[in-house]
Amino acid sequence: MLADVARLAGVSTASVSRVLNAPDTVRRETLQRVTAAIDQLGYLPDGAARALASGHQRTIGAVVPTLDNAIFASCINALQRRLAEQNFSLLVASFNYDQHEELRETRALTVHGVAGLMLVGSAHSPELYHLLQNRGLPYVTTWSYSPDSEHPSIGFDNRAVAYRLTDYLLDLGHRRIGLLAGMNRNNDRVSMRIRGVQEAMAQRGLEIPPEYFLERPYDIRQGREALRHLWQLPNPPSALICGNDILAMGALFESQALGLHVPAQLSIVGFDDLPISGNLVPALTTVRVPSAAMGRLAADYLVNRLEGLAPSDHTELDADLVVRGTSGLPLVTP
Repeated sequence: MLADVARLAGVSTASVSRVLNAPDTVRRETLQRVTAAIDQLGYLPDGAARALASGHQRTIGAVVPTLDNAIFASCINALQRRLAEQNFSLLVASFNYDQHEELRETRALTVHGVAGLMLVGSAHSPELYHLLQNRGLPYVTTWSYSPDSEHPSIGFDNRAVAYRLTDYLLDLGHRRIGLLAGMNRNNDRVSMRIRGVQEAMAQRGLEIPPEYFLERPYDIRQGREALRHLWQLPNPPSALICGNDILAMGALFESQALGLHVPAQLSIVGFDDLPISGNLVPALTTVRVPSAAMGRLAADYLVNRLEGLAPSDHTELDADLVVRGTSGLPLVTP
């Protein structure tokens, strides 16, 4: 009950109500005490509690890093369509790669009485997992395949795919390979892709020089600036691996602005295979991420769990290398 939360947190019931309905108006200390009490007691507001007790919860939540990237929108669209086929609705929240914000948004979704939750990646705060387990909410992580994890996953092996992509460039004869990664903080997908690139290079007795390794937010302008920086080096790379297609597009656009010939002077590869990637000139070599399949399978997993079935906790999908016009043999093999 609301009074129990207030008593445990040492505040008034009015303060608890404000935390639930207008958290931005509450002092940080009070907010932390009340949310800790809510989590400890497993408290649900009346509407959510009634839905849970009646078994009439027909809403699933999804918490994604951002909605600016079309690759996440594709996953959400597939998730919503598959849920609608089974008479479920979808609530979506984003958290901009901030674990504190992710926890806050997840808590807000539980207050609204979601019956299950789709997460992205495996890097989440212990408090978030505690919240879900305390609520007894089924959940599934996507975009990474973690067969040894206690948390259910639907995705692909980011490390292995990045290794394969790097091997492809090495087989073409590239040795001066740059890496324009996304931001590594709170992003296990980026971490695993970096690791895959490094391991593939090490297997050939090579490494990425520090000046060839850049982390940038997923933004076209950032991709352009990074490429400009790399091309000013005394000995720039002959190939550039980009953390996603957005960065790769920026690098391609800046290459063209500088008068570089892609791929003769510089090979550029991305990650995602956005719809526009195959229509660039030259078309972008990239990794096709199964975003829609992850959305559909996440919907099936959560609905099956809610219906008392026992779906497999770990599902691995393929992420295929798509070779197009932005990659080729180096102009001069080092």
